[in-house]
Amino acid sequence: LSGVIAVTSKGSMSHNGISLHLDGEVTLQLSGKSVGVFEAFYNSLKPIKLLDYKIEVSKSGKLPDGVSELPFEFKLDPLPDQKLYDTYHGVFVSIGYTLTCDILRGVFAKNIQKKMEFVMEVPSLKPVKPTPVEFTMTPEALETVRTGSSSKIPQFLITGNLRSAVCEINKPFVGELCVKESSSPIRSIELQLVRVETCGCADGYAKEPTEIQNIQICDGDVCRGLTIPIYMIFPRLFTCPSMSARTFKVEFEVNVVVMFCDGHLLLENLPIELVRPMAN
Repeated sequence: LSGVIAVTSKGSMSHNGISLHLDGEVTLQLSGKSVGVFEAFYNSLKPIKLLDYKIEVSKSGKLPDGVSELPFEFKLDPLPDQKLYDTYHGVFVSIGYTLTCDILRGVFAKNIQKKMEFVMEVPSLKPVKPTPVEFTMTPEALETVRTGSSSKIPQFLITGNLRSAVCEINKPFVGELCVKESSSPIRSIELQLVRVETCGCADGYAKEPTEIQNIQICDGDVCRGLTIPIYMIFPRLFTCPSMSARTFKVEFEVNVVVMFCDGHLLLENLPIELVRPMAN
């Protein structure tokens, strides 16, 4: 990580030292419905320190009038027994890296502090192998159907495919969908990106799925046999490479949601793995 500290002053400015503090940590939080169930380990979900550096950029002295630039550079090495992860802003798992600059002033002057977040991207050393996935949606394949309502479910046959279930995070999510048959008119077809965050320890784990984004790929009763393209960009910061650690895990899924005009809703769940490949 490299950059410059730019200090603008009107007239000369004395100081007692300029320092930088680099901090990186994983913050874990349980949802309200899980706190009571897992009260035993709730207090053990403390932030996990990944980085903790402090360097002195300048000893005490005086800065001249105008803009002063102080360059800095240091290697991002994790603390012992830790590893670096991508910046990620989730609901129950968050990974953030901050850089704090402190300028110490004299007794009668106020210290100056500036804090900013920087984005970490950690490429994977493993080669990315495409794994195409095909799926078929039929009434017989439904898992959660209320007793006695199976006869009211419309007849349908929907097929589709994903270019790969192992997805490069900096490339679009691509596939195809085709409604071959449907006895009931379709109102909408949507693509839902879901994060599945798991927090916990040896005493138990709390697994929480939450929606990241929802994209409508079809509006109205589509033509039967028409190939519908699937195309989605993974949002930055709210997605990250799939990760698994001792006390937390972040996974991702895609739901294909078909809504019929008669009120029935059909959902096909497709687990995916996000990876960040090495730059060419």
